[in-house]
Amino acid sequence: MKNLQQSIFVLIFVCLTATCVPCLRAAQVADSLSSDKAVLGQAAIDSLSHLLTLDEVVVSARRREEPIIPAQTLEGNRLSSLSTQSVADAMRYFSGVQIKDFGGVGGIKTVDIRSMGSNHLGVFYDGIEIGNAQNGTVDLGKFSMENIDQVALYNGQKSDIFQPAKDYGSAGTLYLKTRRPKFTDSKTFNVVATMKAGTFGLANPSVLYEQKITENIHLSANAEFTYAHGRYHFRYRKVMTDGSVAWDTTAVRQNGDVHTWRAEVGLFGYMPEGKWHVKGYFYDSEKGIPGAIVNNVWKISQRQWDRNAFVHGNFTKTIVSGYDLQVNMKYSNDWMRYLNPDTTLMYMDNSFTQQEVYVSMAHRLNLSGMHALVEPWRSSAFNWDLSIAADYQWNYLEGNLANFVFPERQTVLAAAATQLYWKYLRMQASVLATFVFDKIHRPTVEIPVATKQKPQVTPAVFVSYQPYLKEELFIRAFYKNIFRMPTFNDLYYTDIGSITLEPEYAAQYNGGVQYDKSFLRGVVSRVGVKVDGYFNQVKNKIVAIPKGNGQYRWQMMNYGYVEIRGCDANANLMLRFPHDVYMTLAAAYTFQKAQDLTDPDDYTYRGQIAYIPWHSGSATVNLQWNGLALNYSFIYVGERYHNSANIPSNYERPWYTHDLALSYEMALGKKSNGKITPRLHFALEINNMLNQQYEVILNYPMPGINGKGIVKVIL
Repeated sequence: MKNLQQSIFVLIFVCLTATCVPCLRAAQVADSLSSDKAVLGQAAIDSLSHLLTLDEVVVSARRREEPIIPAQTLEGNRLSSLSTQSVADAMRYFSGVQIKDFGGVGGIKTVDIRSMGSNHLGVFYDGIEIGNAQNGTVDLGKFSMENIDQVALYNGQKSDIFQPAKDYGSAGTLYLKTRRPKFTDSKTFNVVATMKAGTFGLANPSVLYEQKITENIHLSANAEFTYAHGRYHFRYRKVMTDGSVAWDTTAVRQNGDVHTWRAEVGLFGYMPEGKWHVKGYFYDSEKGIPGAIVNNVWKISQRQWDRNAFVHGNFTKTIVSGYDLQVNMKYSNDWMRYLNPDTTLMYMDNSFTQQEVYVSMAHRLNLSGMHALVEPWRSSAFNWDLSIAADYQWNYLEGNLANFVFPERQTVLAAAATQLYWKYLRMQASVLATFVFDKIHRPTVEIPVATKQKPQVTPAVFVSYQPYLKEELFIRAFYKNIFRMPTFNDLYYTDIGSITLEPEYAAQYNGGVQYDKSFLRGVVSRVGVKVDGYFNQVKNKIVAIPKGNGQYRWQMMNYGYVEIRGCDANANLMLRFPHDVYMTLAAAYTFQKAQDLTDPDDYTYRGQIAYIPWHSGSATVNLQWNGLALNYSFIYVGERYHNSANIPSNYERPWYTHDLALSYEMALGKKSNGKITPRLHFALEINNMLNQQYEVILNYPMPGINGKGIVKVIL
């Protein structure tokens, strides 16, 4: 590498020297002509003027690449102003998203995008996926908002082809981008100390420290503790199909206490035409699992412990002009213990440890610089990229269950993608090859028993058309075929898993239009509208089927076919008023018809699948003036069923919430000597202001009106 850098430096020096010498000679001649004009005749000057003529110089640069399929994004002031405790809370404001929230401060929160299922959503933390080989889902309640700078949701996949092969392997992707250190006014460190306190006994202190070690190396450290007893009042009411009330009472939610620690340390480096970072993450929690309210049982004693740790790194650099390299590495160790001490149900004390090793290398080649290839289309509006990526992932799961098989999985992914930007047209195509090799280790068998899944090849095509270059109007469409592997639990969980399971396949079709307009004068600053229609097919769906007469014995099977038709709509409006008053209005709406088409003779045939509403949406209004901010948000989820059998007894009522947040930030003193003074930030949040009694999941009551106060010191 050192020799390569030296060679590049010598080459650049020679090129610059070869370019500068004629320029210096021309400058010297110009000075000579100016001083000797009286001596030389005009004819002589004209005869030497050709020395001042330079050849044509063509200046080219990569055009600003608008995403082919734009993301739904929350960042900056809008993200911080929302009433959010976790990433799952922030995602409620996206269209096409369903949150499964089991209630309470520490309740499990999973995300379903466009009714594809939680396993089809890839979650990426600073560009590297958060995996869970055991059950395939990521609990977004574990990720705090204190160190999150941006939350972005992509349907299909991210438009940037310069990414690991893993990024192509999901039906949708959620990218969590943490804060990267920034220093202004000659500052060498930043400190942010935050204290949150609120209902349910919430106490949530956190601290962020950033240090400039050198001009090109920065350090970031963040730590957070969360405690809450989790008790809240709720109303438990059952209305029969004939309108009569079966029961109506109030109670207190029990066993919802939470104790969590989270710590992150990151090192960020910059270099010419490149950057790198290394991050370590640790999360430790103990929490009660409130459980379902059934059969007049108001308190469940189940508990769960989690300890997650990972270290990952990224290196990205332009090696030579037109060729970029990206390397990602990760090691994670996740431990989980689940305890059910109630012997009247089924005593369980299970613990699992899963490990993961991940290595990725991606290459991007800019073909626009190859004149022979692009000469017919050469223009400043043309850009053509090619990317090749290869990933290797190793997973291993240990458990204390009887007859557990200790599964091991090796996954190799290879992706090739191309992206073309030419005047009005933007196109992206990719193909992903996935090879999965499983090996199970039975304690009674000396030689491991190997299983092998079939190699999978999945393509994707994205197209965006801009009819008028001066207008931000885009018409777009995409097709993507993808699959998900059965998880370790699906395949190998004792007495439940089925080793013969096939992957679950999904085909996605999307078409949409987007228009944005900015205004330099007037009250309206910017307006934007985005509408997408989509059709998804999920085949070979993996479901749990009762085994025998008992309700505690199940078996995983490939059984199911689902079709999803839907529409997502987003609109935003930015207004500016005199005296530095700004207002932002945003709305999101989703319509979905997700039908079970597995068996025409089944009573669930053509039924809306469980917990998917036909209509849902959100609206936010944000008002800012001189450090004072007021944010109002509204969440609505329409009627739905908790079972694919759409009968009255399975009907779930619509629910909605109104949230309000007020914040004020002030400087502690005046700016002097070019330095920014410390700032103090206050915020007050009131959630579910109308005390709406609702359930996201049947028999898991959600909190009524609740509040939170925040004090933040920024140094």
